Amino acid sequence: MKIGNIELSGTPLFLAPMEDVTYKSFRWMCKKYGADVMYTEFVSSEALVRNVEKTRQKMKLYDFDRPVAIQIYGHNTDSMIRAAQVAEEAGPDFIDINFGCPMKKIVRHGAGSALLKELPKMQEMAAGIVNAVQLPVTAKTRLGWSENDKPIMEAAERLQDAGIAALAIHGRTREQLYTGTANWDLIGKVKNNPKITMPIIGNGDINSAEKAKQFLTQTGVDALMIGRGAIGRPWLFKEVKHYLETGELLPFPTVAEVVDVLREQIKLNLEWKDNERFGILMLRRHFAKYFPGLPNFRELKIQLLRAETSSEIYDILNTIVEIYGNHQLNYNNVSLR
Repeated sequence: MKIGNIELSGTPLFLAPMEDVTYKSFRWMCKKYGADVMYTEFVSSEALVRNVEKTRQKMKLYDFDRPVAIQIYGHNTDSMIRAAQVAEEAGPDFIDINFGCPMKKIVRHGAGSALLKELPKMQEMAAGIVNAVQLPVTAKTRLGWSENDKPIMEAAERLQDAGIAALAIHGRTREQLYTGTANWDLIGKVKNNPKITMPIIGNGDINSAEKAKQFLTQTGVDALMIGRGAIGRPWLFKEVKHYLETGELLPFPTVAEVVDVLREQIKLNLEWKDNERFGILMLRRHFAKYFPGLPNFRELKIQLLRAETSSEIYDILNTIVEIYGNHQLNYNNVSLR
């Protein structure tokens, strides 16, 4: 598939943009294990226009990232256009527009998936951004607002008409948030609509190599996007890629192998952040996902989530290896929530 002049071979695997998740250290881990395309955390157009330093820091890119997109969100078309221009100056390979975030703090301001209720405005905003920058512009959205309001087909056609170079679709409505199951049938209908020629990227519920293959076969999408399934399991990209290429499943890692991965992620995060405590706090969401299904693990997990220094973390990890080191983890029934 192509995004502008960016050529991607095979079935590319995209790391979904996630707030407080897809920062530098996590992107590095996912890239190491086979993710083909990166996104920053999504950034506020209004904050970019106001030159908020914390928001600008989210746009800092690295050589390992590429190809990489900066994703922007907002409700005001003029601010979004200006934000896209500011983002372009940061040097990404393409710009992505967030038309899918379901969170109340985003939607109540008319941004993210709220724009699924205003398709003409969505199209106008997308066209304005496409015309204002030199880079390719893509978008990410959902099926619609609710079970009875799923305008994804019209949205896709409008976005294509606006010049959007590729569209990622999360197979849920805004009303669902992250509950229930993703509807890949509808993603497939968009992909197979003869009016749609731009690449379609499927997203939602990919937490195993088998599901990735199932969704790809079911829909024929051009690429797959993995989000929550990779939190605490960045090697999922490697598992998916290997299965798509060979039909063989890789064995799940042992606890000792997982601890080695986690140590690397911690080291990278602490090198990136000057404040040790803040660097550790950022990782707690990942810690919570790293050791699914271990018996009698609750107390160690609580200690891991409460630790505030790297020395505490490493001591706990050493204990985990002593107790569970050769235990092979099982991800077959791991929930994404």
